Amino acid sequence: MKEKRVNTFSIVGYDPDKKELGIAVQSKFLAVGAVVPWAKANVGAIATQALANLDYGEKGLKYLEDGNSPKEVIDKLRAEDDNDQSRQVGIVSANGDSATFTGDDCYDWAGGISGENFACQGNILVGEETVQAMADTFKSETGDLADRLVTALEAGQKAGGDKRGRQSAALLVVKENGSYGGYNDRYIDLRVDDHETPIQELKRILNIFYLYFGDKEVEKVELTDEVIKEIKKHLKDLNLFLGQIDSENNKEFKSSLETFYHQENFEEREQKEGFLDKDILNYMKNKAE
Repeated sequence: MKEKRVNTFSIVGYDPDKKELGIAVQSKFLAVGAVVPWAKANVGAIATQALANLDYGEKGLKYLEDGNSPKEVIDKLRAEDDNDQSRQVGIVSANGDSATFTGDDCYDWAGGISGENFACQGNILVGEETVQAMADTFKSETGDLADRLVTALEAGQKAGGDKRGRQSAALLVVKENGSYGGYNDRYIDLRVDDHETPIQELKRILNIFYLYFGDKEVEKVELTDEVIKEIKKHLKDLNLFLGQIDSENNKEFKSSLETFYHQENFEEREQKEGFLDKDILNYMKNKAE
């Protein structure tokens, strides 16, 4: 089967404080998240693109795990590849070391920048400003790795991006036991497969992820008389509460609120008796309106 070029720009990054590794990518290519991002907790993160060779992801992680540096991994992958000049790859390891490679046969503009804890690269771009904007943004931003990666991706798009346009985007972040229930390392795995503004859609989905599963500090709202009245009104508007709009913290109110939590999959955001998560209250308000 003829290989198709993944005309794209991406950034791989590492957060040494939280031990998170991740990749953010946008492309004029359907479902780029199924091809470009590869990562393993405590090992590294890899983006493989251009005339993408998926072995660069799977084998690259194995070589990193064996103790090779990102530069040594790229050298090994290229040595095994008869078409290495058509490849583009960026790698960051779990100690912050990084490397990027762009083959001479990649379509202009193509290139990359690497530094401590990150590597960014792109091909068929409007210009090198795209990767420079990603690098500068990642280095200057603070906060969660996922936010830094997506913000860097957004900066790359604003600086020019893929000159063929936009179609898909993806975000993958791994950390040890980071998945739902702690079963594996896949902390965040979000994909926008076909969209007019894929980065904006990716940001929207990431914010929903934080709402459902995020481990950021929660701001709590006490269930005062006025707050209970407000919640009852929202629940009534959502056809989940049939009682009076008063301040009684009664059995019917508690049952309706619990139904809302379970219906919206917010079980992990339930607070102790007498309190509500402020983000959930805002979500309820917006949904009711």
